[in-house]
Amino acid sequence: MSDPASLRRTPFHHFHVEAGARMVDFGGWHMPIQYTGIRQEHRACRASLGLFDVSHMGEIRVRGPRALEAVRGLVTNDLDIAVGQARYSPMCRPDGGIVDDLIVYRLADDDVMICVNAANRAKDFAWVTEHNPLPGAVTFEDEGDAWAQVAVQGRNAEAALQKLTDVDLSAIRYYWLARGSVAGVDGCIIARTGYTGEDGFEVFLPVEGADTIWPAIVEAGRGFPEGDLQLVGLGARDTLRLEARMCLYGNDIDETTTPLEAGLGWAVKLDGPDFIGKQALVEQKAAGLTRRLVGLVVERRIPRPHCRILADGQDVGEVTSGTKSPSLDTGIALGYVARRFARPGTALQVDVRGKPADAVVHKGAFYTRPY
Repeated sequence: MSDPASLRRTPFHHFHVEAGARMVDFGGWHMPIQYTGIRQEHRACRASLGLFDVSHMGEIRVRGPRALEAVRGLVTNDLDIAVGQARYSPMCRPDGGIVDDLIVYRLADDDVMICVNAANRAKDFAWVTEHNPLPGAVTFEDEGDAWAQVAVQGRNAEAALQKLTDVDLSAIRYYWLARGSVAGVDGCIIARTGYTGEDGFEVFLPVEGADTIWPAIVEAGRGFPEGDLQLVGLGARDTLRLEARMCLYGNDIDETTTPLEAGLGWAVKLDGPDFIGKQALVEQKAAGLTRRLVGLVVERRIPRPHCRILADGQDVGEVTSGTKSPSLDTGIALGYVARRFARPGTALQVDVRGKPADAVVHKGAFYTRPY
């Protein structure tokens, strides 16, 4: 077990401790896994709104007049985006394996920010600097320690956050951003993005503003008919994203999987400009996939990562993420199966500790917000 004193701490760490959170080692960070309980936190976010500390995520700043062009050569998705727009994309190795999945924010004509997964911060920065398509024309800088980041998610996220900013949040479309002050903290980036399947915002702020913004958001989240704002830990963050069928790096995708296998083909533009891994993905698509990431609804038992997926008793794949859905009250999972078993409606089984449970391949998200 890691010594908590040796773990990295976000600028909001003391708020978690004061709130009585159960703290764990998460990729070298001392992070809250839960406050009042995963199920309660999950349902509060679905019903009203939740506040998440996501400051462990990394930020890479790309500057120069050809900044967007440089990033375009590193990621699989189309980056024909305007200033103030964001885009999700995998970033691949030459063999098509996924280095990371990330969000690219175009802040200005010559200024791009990339938000990367926490566990991949150092790896990703080394990758983009080593593979800079335009050395000398653009610079990459690791700004992860300069930013704090919160996510405010749920149907009341806009109403709560609007109390703290003059920025018209209703004018920010999904996967767009604005810059301004929040709770008197200047220099914030307010993006309509998230990892829960709910409406909401992710706010990047200078670390110096952390002590101001956290209690301000908590206070602004009080008094809604659907319930007060709930602090949400990593446990419910995982169940929320899984219900929304959002991939988790290290579980559902990694350097041994490709975006095409993971069902992320919509974020791969093979008819666009060259990017690292493009040729391998062109060849994989032409040859045909041998496996696919599928969603599974599992009866009576709770699937977990590494459970085997069976077809008539024969091993055909493996669960990568699994839980009991707090919203649907049934087992749900993601996992890779041989392609012939990937069709929605296909009946399969999941071996949960030696006992097979009936499962069916599910198309799309398990949960879709009703507003």
